[in-house]
Amino acid sequence: MIHVLLVDDQAILRQGLQALLSLEPDLKIIGQAGNGQEALKQIQGAIATPTPIDVVLMDLRMPVMDGVAATGEISRHYPDVKVLVLTTFNDDQLVQQAVQAGAAGYLLKDTPSEEVAQAIRSIHRGYVQFGPGIFQKMRPQVTPAPEPELPPGFEALTPREREVLALIGKGASNREIAEQLFLSEGTVKNYVTNILSRLDLRDRTQAALLAASLPLSNP
Repeated sequence: MIHVLLVDDQAILRQGLQALLSLEPDLKIIGQAGNGQEALKQIQGAIATPTPIDVVLMDLRMPVMDGVAATGEISRHYPDVKVLVLTTFNDDQLVQQAVQAGAAGYLLKDTPSEEVAQAIRSIHRGYVQFGPGIFQKMRPQVTPAPEPELPPGFEALTPREREVLALIGKGASNREIAEQLFLSEGTVKNYVTNILSRLDLRDRTQAALLAASLPLSNP
C-alpha cells in the first residue's frame, strides 16, 4: 500500500482528488494539507506511525509555504518521501525550480486520474515521472555549450552504462530500458546503481538532468 499526502490550498480540489485516487486499491490517502508548512508537520507526525507518508502530491503556488520550498525541505529532511508535483502551471521556470528542489515528477492538473495514480506508483518505485512535454521544457535550460565539460567519473562509464544513462535522460523506466537493450530489469538496476555511484549522483532525477546536458549517443 502506498500512503499519499495531498497538498493544495484549494480544499475542493483536494477532496475531488482524494475521491478519485481512493478508488485505486493500492493507494491510501492518509492526509491533506493546505500549504507546505502543514505538509511538513504531517510528514513529521506520520514518521513513527504504522502509515508513514510515501508520496506527496504537491501543488506549487500556495500561501505560507509554497510547493517549491516545501519540496526542498522534504528532500533535505525526509529523503525517503517522494514528491510528485501536480499543478496548473506549465511554466519553464517553475518546472526547473521544482526539479532542482527534489521533485521526482511533474504533472499538470488536467492529467487523467488513472495517469496520476500510475505516476504515484512509478515515483514510489524510484522512477522519474514527467507529463508530456514537461521534460523537454527543461532541456534548453540544462544544455551547456557545444563542448561541455564531462563530469568526474564519466570516463569510467562503460559503453553500456552510457547507453543506459542516455535512456534515463529520455525518462525511460528500468523496464523500458531493459526492453530496448534486451537486458533483464535486474541488470538494468545494477547499471543504474553503478552510474549513480560513478558520477556521485543522488538519484535518478539528477542522472536524467545530467544526461540531457551531455553529448550521449542515442541507443
